[in-house]
Amino acid sequence: MSTVSAERLAKVFVEVADTLVDEFDLIEFLQMLTDRVAGLVEDSTAGLLLADHNGYLQFMAASDENTKLLELFQPQNQEGPCLDAYRTAAPVINTDLRGAGPRWPRFAPHAAVGYRSVHAFPLRLRSEVIGAMGVFGTDVGDFDDTDAQIVQALTDVAAIGLLQRRAVSRGEILTEQLQGALNSRIIIEQAKGAIAQAHNVDVDVAFALIRAYARRSNRRLSDVANLVVNDLRSLPELAAPDPR
Repeated sequence: MSTVSAERLAKVFVEVADTLVDEFDLIEFLQMLTDRVAGLVEDSTAGLLLADHNGYLQFMAASDENTKLLELFQPQNQEGPCLDAYRTAAPVINTDLRGAGPRWPRFAPHAAVGYRSVHAFPLRLRSEVIGAMGVFGTDVGDFDDTDAQIVQALTDVAAIGLLQRRAVSRGEILTEQLQGALNSRIIIEQAKGAIAQAHNVDVDVAFALIRAYARRSNRRLSDVANLVVNDLRSLPELAAPDPR
């Protein structure tokens, strides 16, 4: 990743920093963040967990379905790199999953089926940690110091942006935003299944179709997902499979 152009990195940082728009969509923002990190690191995927008001990590976004399952596995089994990064506020870098059994006896063999390495980065602002991002790769030692610093900086910028929104929103609390996003996440998962069935595609493709429609129609991702679940006929572009 250290070969990524400065121009591309600058563009990604601008996207991640832009949380103060009027129509801010938390889930779309977190999805964009995982997509961009996965795109920066060759042959990798990324997923993100945020802490709820009780301090428990909850799945929020992933660059693909397999990574979503790995992120869900960690809080369900109370072990894994994202939990470590969240609890310690320190990144986990270049961990070989094949040798990580003693550290994560349930998670490591599960993740090693599809990946060789894992990294995790806390979303933090000074002493406040609000979540963690996991990055899964097919090679060991694929992060150098510069790569790790770049991804940590991206997650820090995202955390600052989310916490800044809490500060400037009148009476709006981040945990309330998160709960609303968690509720929306359930609807989005249902919508992915509905579109996957309607179009006979896998859920990653279905999610891409939903996101693309939301962008074209300038609607919130959660609003489109709600219509898919409750009134798919009102969205003819999504309801009918692509004739090609």
